[in-house]
Amino acid sequence: MPANPTLITNASLPDGRSAQDVLIDAGRIVAVGPQLPSPDGAERIDAQGWLLSPPFVDAHFHMDATLSHGLPRVNRSGTLLEGIALWGELKPLLTQEALIERALQYCDWAVARGLLAIRSHVDICDDRLLAVEALTEVRRRVAPYLDLQLVAFPQDGVLRAPTALANLKRALDLGVDVVGGIPHFERTMADGAESVRLLCELAAERGLRVDMHCDESDDPLSRHIETLAFQTQRLGLQGRVTGSHLTSMHSMDNYYVSKLIPLIAEAQVHAVANPLINITLQGRHDTYPKRRGMTRVPELMAAGVNVGFGHDCVMDPWYSLGSADMLEVAQMGLHVAQMTSQAQMQACFDAVTVNSARILGLQDYGLAPGCHADLVLLQARSPIEAIRLRANRLWVMRRGQVIARNAPVETRLSLPGRPARTDCTLMRG
Repeated sequence: MPANPTLITNASLPDGRSAQDVLIDAGRIVAVGPQLPSPDGAERIDAQGWLLSPPFVDAHFHMDATLSHGLPRVNRSGTLLEGIALWGELKPLLTQEALIERALQYCDWAVARGLLAIRSHVDICDDRLLAVEALTEVRRRVAPYLDLQLVAFPQDGVLRAPTALANLKRALDLGVDVVGGIPHFERTMADGAESVRLLCELAAERGLRVDMHCDESDDPLSRHIETLAFQTQRLGLQGRVTGSHLTSMHSMDNYYVSKLIPLIAEAQVHAVANPLINITLQGRHDTYPKRRGMTRVPELMAAGVNVGFGHDCVMDPWYSLGSADMLEVAQMGLHVAQMTSQAQMQACFDAVTVNSARILGLQDYGLAPGCHADLVLLQARSPIEAIRLRANRLWVMRRGQVIARNAPVETRLSLPGRPARTDCTLMRG
């Protein structure tokens, strides 16, 4: 950590303020405002009017599977169910060393793109708990520069898989942070509802958060989010529970949703959409018209539900693309949800920063005095421009120390009949 204070000058902030200075000392933000006095010996960093933001946060990811694309084969159909089957084929072949190596490589990608907090689900249905042991080790190694939060995820169903519940408890005993579930993958609707009850009670007993893959289906009758909201209220878990995916809501009729969304809001259940993966995996049984598949993001936000976005997958059995770029996620979410007003586009930036930080329960996150000096400087003037350009990350800071840098992107034009010039408006991140 730097011994001397740091003064960042002339920054644009996500809330629209420009020409702002940020004073940092001992790894925390001390002051934010225009033309702050520079302490003796302070290092000065000129932001040159670019956008200074708290770091990106990924509210939903699968780090145990990341960068495993092609092992042991490729998902030929590109479907969710073949991806699940393929993951089942891969699990017996996994080694702890390979899991750690791939996860660390992904964390390097994340840091370079200003992504400094990730909630990763980790499959606990392998009796060896190989992935749990690997990712708890990764969490330890990356802690100085990245917050990695782990969810005990019963991929094969906590009731459907014979040893899943015992394994899940073992994973929590090993230090996994959050209780996960997948009620729509249980054998029956009744089993799905029972799994929600059982897992929420387990979380309440242990004082833990809950994050369930919930209703990742095109079936409008998949309504486990209703049960999740009920159990949240019953057990006093408000603010500690997340429903991830919720894609069946995109197929539900408006009358039922008019009841459901207020229940989610009342229970203070967070919601996570995964735009890149939801739009890819859902609606596969449709011809035309074809459903988009992502949950009702603008309606949830309008009702006061805290909505974050997740990357979900990168180069794994379900998705062969991706690069740890949360601006790509925000851009897809904006388009799929048709969120093109100025306020809605700003909300999509919030979905990969402050909203997702709330979901993870990150402490001292943000741009206020007292917050950790975890920052990213984007080569854009506003959040909307950052999404439009998928802006270059000029530098990334953790606890007041710059840990990643990128050269400014510029385009040099030499066009016939026109003077040569450098044009930053054509830049791409």
